[in-house]
Amino acid sequence: MKSKLEITKEFGKNEKDTGSTRVQVAILTEEIKHLTEHLKVHKKDYHSRLGLLKKVGHRKRLLNYLASKDINEYRSLIAQLGIRK
Repeated sequence: MKSKLEITKEFGKNEKDTGSTRVQVAILTEEIKHLTEHLKVHKKDYHSRLGLLKKVGHRKRLLNYLASKDINEYRSLIAQLGIRK
């Protein structure tokens, strides 16, 4: 799992830029990947499953916001992260 510092360096304007939409979506994507792998092993961990669903919903709202503000940045971000088709 990548650290938040690595993600902010890659997706942010600088290494302290943790609030931009691009960085937040990238961090949530990494957390979603981690939780998905966890749930493959621990199938009955319903508490973590609820957290995963909340993170997915939050990422969806952020992506909708980004798409409404700047569609080109949205397209480049989802291509870079490998989410959606």
